[in-house]
Amino acid sequence: MPFPVNHRTLLSRLVALSAFMLHSGIVALRMTALQIPQHVELNETVRMQCNFNLDKELLYSVKWYKDGHEFYRYVPRDVPMVQTFRVPGVNVNIHNSTERSVVLNNVNLTSSGRYRCEVSAEAPAFQTVSDHADMTVVVLPDEGPRITGGRSRYQVGEVVRMNCTSAPSKPAALLTWFINGDPADAQYLKGPHITAVDEKGLETAVLGLEFRVANKHFKRGDMKLKCLATIATVYQQSNEESVEGDERILKAPVMESRETRAQSHTRNDLINGSQPTTIFNWMIVVLITGLILMR
Repeated sequence: MPFPVNHRTLLSRLVALSAFMLHSGIVALRMTALQIPQHVELNETVRMQCNFNLDKELLYSVKWYKDGHEFYRYVPRDVPMVQTFRVPGVNVNIHNSTERSVVLNNVNLTSSGRYRCEVSAEAPAFQTVSDHADMTVVVLPDEGPRITGGRSRYQVGEVVRMNCTSAPSKPAALLTWFINGDPADAQYLKGPHITAVDEKGLETAVLGLEFRVANKHFKRGDMKLKCLATIATVYQQSNEESVEGDERILKAPVMESRETRAQSHTRNDLINGSQPTTIFNWMIVVLITGLILMR
């Protein structure tokens, strides 16, 4: 059954295009690298890089999109070559932007989103390549995490109940508890609980720590409890409290161990001392025997 006219025309164009590409030795247009920071701070200036290889093709256009909406267009043959389009959260610095990079001034919370770079080649191939990445604008806390609920001294068998609370930020900080420098067991943790604090979307996080104190939790009579707050790779702050243990309880196992060793040495001394006692007894027997023979 013959193809309809439109299908036949399309097929002939595809064949012609393939023949052209084979004859001219064209290597396909390709994207080599898309560089978009994953996390940036509020009010920062951000440069996004879109690197591509044209090979033997000519550049037709470079377009940038945020969440599917075009905000930057570079077309070498147009006058002017650069056009920008209004998109919430996007403030393009035209003077510092080029065909391979776009610069955004004073990013805000609405600047967070998915950014895509699309590169197109000239006729007759009209090849197009694109890539995307997500960027999140963060608001950093203005102070480190706070530790509440703890005491300055604990005895073995008592229960530690403490909370670590991060300062408002966007997103909420990731909290981690440490005991003497080691991450606390997951079974000791309560939460985290995230709470919104204002209409701007700032949030706080609370992570509880609860466990029964044992001798293993003390090092040289002290127990160090630290809470670390992090936001991706752009923020890291901690707070630490030192807790004392009851010296009498902490030293009891050590004293018992020493007493056991002392008792062991005493038994050894008795065993080792049995040899001189035996020799002394033999000397008495020999002396008595000699006196009897002299008579």
